[in-house]
Amino acid sequence: MNSATNSLQKKVFELLDQQNREWELAARNYKGLEKVEKHFFEFDGGVKIGVQFNPERIYSSAAKVDDKSISERKCFLCHAHLPAEQIWVEFNDNYLVLVNPFPIFPKHLTIPHRRHIDQCIMEHFPEMLNLARELDEFVVFYNGPRCGASAPDHFHFQAGNKGFMPVEQEFYQVSKTLLRNENGCKAQSTENYLRHCIILEGNDKSMLSQWFQEIFGLMEKLMQQEPEPMMNVLCLWENEEWKIFIFPRKLHRPWQFFSEDENRILLSPASVDMGGVLITPRREDFEKLSASDILDIFTQVTWEKDLFEKLIEEFSKD
Repeated sequence: MNSATNSLQKKVFELLDQQNREWELAARNYKGLEKVEKHFFEFDGGVKIGVQFNPERIYSSAAKVDDKSISERKCFLCHAHLPAEQIWVEFNDNYLVLVNPFPIFPKHLTIPHRRHIDQCIMEHFPEMLNLARELDEFVVFYNGPRCGASAPDHFHFQAGNKGFMPVEQEFYQVSKTLLRNENGCKAQSTENYLRHCIILEGNDKSMLSQWFQEIFGLMEKLMQQEPEPMMNVLCLWENEEWKIFIFPRKLHRPWQFFSEDENRILLSPASVDMGGVLITPRREDFEKLSASDILDIFTQVTWEKDLFEKLIEEFSKD
């Protein structure tokens, strides 16, 4: 489709242009982003949380991801079921890079594995690092099977253009505790950030992969969740090193999601929400969501302080 000498990122920009010209669904929804409304809440320590009203995201936010619903629908990430208008570029031998037709970002990609395999990140984490380095104008992210993935039965990453999520800049200003410092790599934990996060940074891929494996194992031991420890992961390449944000999760959706009265808020937190932009597909939720609601929702879906402190204590020992 494109010359093999082109970089992946160049191919992706060409793909975005082509799909916006020739795929009506994608073109309409990317054009619709111009009308998306957003406002911000500010919290202590300069932490900002954006709220975006994006009605097209109803398909993802309200997706039925129970086993019965998954088994009764065709997988929309399998090559055989892609719309005729949807084309792709390849990343190594394992992935297709697709334009997401229901975007949050001005440039929004979905990156499914070629094979229909479960959403479980452990063995694929090094490929996440490779993707982030190749797509250095994007943030690559992973939603666990019960942490916002609308296709938990088919392994995939997503990516969105940099400059959209507050976490990218807040990395430099929020207070952090150093957990490890080896081979030019650092592991830190955030403090007073509304949601607990471990941040890995450095340019040693094997060290970062080893640390991620250790954190994954400790989370598995502490929470004993199935099919994997619940988490959202964001990764970007900047200043010749990776920055990886790991958000441990304990709950898929807050109680407000299931409420059948005026308390209902149709919000299903995933990586973008953890990165600082809450996606609301209904106007009434966009208008009524308050700072106290945000604090309550983060408290519900992320780890308690005591458990997170146990995680970083165990990780710091090794």
